[in-house]
Amino acid sequence: MSPRGLTRALRGRGARLAALALLSGFALAWSTPLLWMLNASMRDMPFGARDAASLLPDFKPSLAHFSDAWTQGDFAQWYLNTLIVTLGILAVQLVTITLAGYAFARLEFRGKTIVFYLFLLQLTLAAPILIVPNTLMVVRLGLYDSLPGVMAPYFASAFGVFLMRQTFKTIPRDFEEAAILDGASFLQMIRLVLVPLARPGMIAFAIVSVTSHWNEFLWPLMVTDSPGKMVLTVGLTSFVRSAEQAADWGLVAAATLLVAGPLLLAFALFQRQFVNSFLFTGIK
Repeated sequence: MSPRGLTRALRGRGARLAALALLSGFALAWSTPLLWMLNASMRDMPFGARDAASLLPDFKPSLAHFSDAWTQGDFAQWYLNTLIVTLGILAVQLVTITLAGYAFARLEFRGKTIVFYLFLLQLTLAAPILIVPNTLMVVRLGLYDSLPGVMAPYFASAFGVFLMRQTFKTIPRDFEEAAILDGASFLQMIRLVLVPLARPGMIAFAIVSVTSHWNEFLWPLMVTDSPGKMVLTVGLTSFVRSAEQAADWGLVAAATLLVAGPLLLAFALFQRQFVNSFLFTGIK
């Protein structure tokens, strides 16, 4: 290799190492709260301890905080309620966004573009703005303090409709025409032909939907009152109130990990599928 080529190779390698070091620094800074929470949940950390903010692991880790958190909170009921809410919302959303996305991608009707843009205006609205009208509607429908009341405002998704519209536009019409020629009905054509082809887009939306509603706090807090209807994020507030009264923050960290743990575990197990789904839909 010539001296000039060697110099270029060294510069390229140095640039890659610098980029790797920079990205590693960002990753470490981003993961610091998670590392502290994991450390705090496994160590004895009395109130007012000097090393409360330390990231150094304890040489005698313990799972006592997790046991105490599970005992003090009704996590079994909270997990069940959260699963019902997140999976129930997703099941209805997959039907509504598929049909609406197909309508905007394939059907021709008067004012389609205007209706689509008006539908997308939902993306510009912050969720807290709609809390008062949504709460009034839930009360009028008799759904207050119920899990269907928590789910109802999310049955339609502007983002999901947009995503499925773009996904259907990438699928050639030949598949639909072949299915119709074979005698398939409209719903059979969507369910048996288009839905399997649009599966990566649906998986990408499912990731966003489940993550969003698993972590939702303000809306479930507003429309539920009884302990039996609490979801995980609302139940976690009981530990926060205890911590404000000089309780062990290790207990709060353990309870928080019990709430966030399933999503973290799912991402760790299916990371490649998650990334591939977003790359297919063009989401970066």
